[in-house]
Amino acid sequence: MSKLWKDIAESIKGTEHDFTKGKISRAVLLLSIPMVLEMAMESIFALTDIFFVSRLGEESVAAVGLTESLMTFVYAIGAGLSLATTGLVARRIGEKDSGKASIVGAQAIIISICISLLLAIPGIFSGSDILKLMGSERSVIEIGYGYTSIMLTFNGIILLLFVNNAIFRSTGDAAISMRVLWFANIMNIILDPCFIFGLGPFPELGVTGAAVATTIGRGMAVIYQFYLLNKGTKRIQLKLIHIIPRPNVMLKLLRLSTGGIGQNIIATASWVALYRIVSEFGKEAVAGYTIAIRIIVFALLPSWGMSNAAATLVGQNLGAKQPERAERSVIITGFVNFVFMTTISIILITFPDFFIKLFGQSKDVELIGIASLRIISYGFMFYAIGMVISQAFNGAGDTFTPTILNLICFWIIEIPLAYFLSISAGFRESGIFWAIVISESMLTILGIIVFKKGKWKLRKV
Repeated sequence: MSKLWKDIAESIKGTEHDFTKGKISRAVLLLSIPMVLEMAMESIFALTDIFFVSRLGEESVAAVGLTESLMTFVYAIGAGLSLATTGLVARRIGEKDSGKASIVGAQAIIISICISLLLAIPGIFSGSDILKLMGSERSVIEIGYGYTSIMLTFNGIILLLFVNNAIFRSTGDAAISMRVLWFANIMNIILDPCFIFGLGPFPELGVTGAAVATTIGRGMAVIYQFYLLNKGTKRIQLKLIHIIPRPNVMLKLLRLSTGGIGQNIIATASWVALYRIVSEFGKEAVAGYTIAIRIIVFALLPSWGMSNAAATLVGQNLGAKQPERAERSVIITGFVNFVFMTTISIILITFPDFFIKLFGQSKDVELIGIASLRIISYGFMFYAIGMVISQAFNGAGDTFTPTILNLICFWIIEIPLAYFLSISAGFRESGIFWAIVISESMLTILGIIVFKKGKWKLRKV
């Protein structure tokens, strides 16, 4: 037991362990713990905002929910870029070439900045129009357009946060990524009530204040990331020479990112479509669904942390020409994730009302939120395995396979099924929730079938 606690302490402190050697179970532990804590910190961003905004009323909650459904496109791009960065940097680290790993990281940062400038345009000029296109009621648009504009305009902070943390994780320095998000969350938790309610010398900005607080918190975290990258670790250090554009590296990153962005946009666009279907049942349905999804995100992001550990282990071990060790890493990580998510699902299925009522909404909103949380939680055991397998493909540099699987399960199965069950079959909101469970479970089953064929082991990047 003392050895276990020693390993846990080492994982949180940060380790220089070579993940291409030694016991795989220990490698999974050392990487997973800080990655799980990192993702828990990321999920706290979402819960902090919705916790304070819920005190402002249903319109404010709906505005945050609809904006966040749009921001999932930004997150999708950030996730796609981070997947490509993880795959390439982890390979170079596995090959013991820290210089090339630094070049990849720098080129990923340049690409992120260029993309963010393009994405900022709609936020600057058309925040209210975007909410209108989402089917928002006039009261929601009047209250929430400022939140929407700020979040979209400063999207670059989110992209850089994603990519920079991917650089740290893929080198094995997961503890650094964890500490970055700890810092960002502390800032957000302090600033959120200040800007929302106008505490002390701060202006009272309402729901717009949540966007201001989150942007400042994340922005300071990005500054901290750049300081750490410039300072350097034993595995990677970004210098001015690495920032010189390298077209061949950029093209490789963009090629891999296309698959990563594609799979995430397909997945997140389906969430936007689901929000559009939910909005057919009124603002109470949107508010209840938003609160439930925030809680689910909180529960799932630690699981994504374990999945990210699998991606790093796959990338580094394939770089070290150890495909069987890479496969074994996926199996062990998948089992751990399965046990973790099964435990979480039991809690949420048994006590959904406890969590939903923390947000103090009307009875109608609470009932919809409880139903959403309970039904979607039935699929957590499938989600756990599916996440690990998808990230294993990405870690191997095979971003195409998860893209196709997402297209089949989310657009061919989930959206039509959600519309049919909720509207045509008359199950209303519950039909949407069951469609999520069914499509995500199918994604896992198909992923296992493809994973067993083993073609991902032969991928060269």
